[in-house]
Amino acid sequence: MRGSRVLAGLTLLLATACGPQASDEPPVNAEDVMFVQMMVQHHRQGIEIAKVGTSRATDPQLRTLTAAIESTQQSEVEMMLRWLHSWDQPLTPATGAHDHHGGMPETDLKQIQSLRQSKNFEYDLCNLLISHQDDAVQMAAAEVAGGANPTVQRWAAQVQSSRKGQIDMMMDLIKR
Repeated sequence: MRGSRVLAGLTLLLATACGPQASDEPPVNAEDVMFVQMMVQHHRQGIEIAKVGTSRATDPQLRTLTAAIESTQQSEVEMMLRWLHSWDQPLTPATGAHDHHGGMPETDLKQIQSLRQSKNFEYDLCNLLISHQDDAVQMAAAEVAGGANPTVQRWAAQVQSSRKGQIDMMMDLIKR
């Protein structure tokens, strides 16, 4: 009888040890995935705008800002792509995904092309970037409110703060 109890205990212990392991990975929900997918696209547009700014701006503060945006957002794109790969998720959102998440407009190529031709370049650059960065603030707010992944939520809160700071800086540049 004692042997069968030991055998039963060992069987239970072995079954527990071989069962599903608790994951150390933080949770990821649909909001996290959509936010990251959309922010990759959004950042790529921001990088294009910033490149135009870095090449054409004459104001040193604006040139520095656009160079920083370009560099920072390139690093952030790489980080977000790593997240999507680690979550085994597609790198781009499904068609119409913007509609599902507030339908926020994208900065389209026509706007960037128009900026390249602008006669009032720095003013137009600031206005386009203010609008673009405000969209990032809005997207990040949705992630902070509805995401599940703590790392992505912390980064979204940083996006909100840094982009608001950039907007304030550009508003000051416009007023000069």
